[in-house]
Amino acid sequence: MGTNVRRFAIDAIVRIDDGAYANVLLPKMLARTDLDNRDKRFATELVYGSTRRKRAHDYIVDKFLTHDPLPLARAALRVGTHQIVELQTPAHAAVSATVEAAPAKFRGLVNAVLRKVSAAHEVGISFPSEAIALSYPDWIVARLSEDLGRATALEALSVMNLAARSHLRQDGYTQDPSSAQVAKQVAAQAGDLVLDLCAAPGGKATAIASRGAAVVAVDSHLGRAGLLQENVKRLGYHRSLQESGVAVVVADGTNAPFTKNTFDAVLVDAPCSGLGVLRRRPDARWRIKPHDIDALVVLQQRLLCAAAELVVVGGSLIYSVCTLTRAETNGVLNDTASKLKTLGFELSESAMSLPTVAQDGMFSACWTRRVAASSISSKHD
Repeated sequence: MGTNVRRFAIDAIVRIDDGAYANVLLPKMLARTDLDNRDKRFATELVYGSTRRKRAHDYIVDKFLTHDPLPLARAALRVGTHQIVELQTPAHAAVSATVEAAPAKFRGLVNAVLRKVSAAHEVGISFPSEAIALSYPDWIVARLSEDLGRATALEALSVMNLAARSHLRQDGYTQDPSSAQVAKQVAAQAGDLVLDLCAAPGGKATAIASRGAAVVAVDSHLGRAGLLQENVKRLGYHRSLQESGVAVVVADGTNAPFTKNTFDAVLVDAPCSGLGVLRRRPDARWRIKPHDIDALVVLQQRLLCAAAELVVVGGSLIYSVCTLTRAETNGVLNDTASKLKTLGFELSESAMSLPTVAQDGMFSACWTRRVAASSISSKHD
């Protein structure tokens, strides 16, 4: 009947609603469970899918409730609704297994409501808005519709309700193609010294090192730097810089402890709103707020301008964010254009990749430092 996997999912959803991060909590819970691999995959779909779609599911369920249920009952109703509406699980199987997985005192409620959900699904369910139908906060739909155009935004948001695909590199690291493409844009070769200014968890840093470059990988948070260090060791890049290894440094990227004009390439994979990778972080859409983007834009500009100072003449500067907002993409480029021009940089390319079934959404831009800042200053003296 799959009772255990559904009970597992209900427990995880309650914890996520209580503040746990889904992409942190679920792997830890899966590591401790005795579920087989097939059930683990099903549990992941139930937890991630129910979390992504909770606004739509709650809208459906609330039609048949007279009061807001307690968290365990709410989680069970989401799990059951996800199976019926999204996974097309036969209603009798979804209802009976979910009722059995629910705490005994809620089983009558869960049974009655899910039967009504099943009947409504057979007839067809309509939603009062696209934001509810797609299960996003109103502001995200409005913001991306304004920035990308409504049709493009709705298509991207729809795709990000699907489960993310797993892409395994030859060295065993799982990395989305959009992220791998950013690493390829860093024009580094054997003997080059590269700085990855916001490096955790290390996918891009290790990909660059695999081409023979020495990489200094920086992160400002000790915990994330620890994860970065673990991945560097696991993938075999825990070597000296002279041996094309990856050196991990804990530092503030806006004031990094490096000499100016030092690195052949600097990558700024900046902290962002993550609105291009929402399928991988199912609870992120419910956490991010509009004012967070304003603060992130300021940080992104500071990181980019600080990084530019560290690039040698002839070297490259790369900026990337896994989001789709205008403010964090072309807006950052426009707001830093004057500063970068003063430092001798020339923009060579910028592009946004929208999320698809095969990859996440990503924006990147590349500059080449043509001349030193002192040379530009002397022309105007």
